[in-house]
Amino acid sequence: MSLTMIIVMLISGWLAVAAAMLWGVLRITRRHHHPAPPATAPEETPSPHANAH
Repeated sequence: MSLTMIIVMLISGWLAVAAAMLWGVLRITRRHHHPAPPATAPEETPSPHANAH
């Protein structure tokens, strides 16, 4: 087996492992993602602190 073929196989194997890991991470994050409830505007309450600007 030539050196070029060994290098190509090493790179392709590394890319295959990286793609599999990325696919797994994306699958886990998609499965465990909980959509956030819609944010409501906070009601204006008087602040007990003085606004000294």
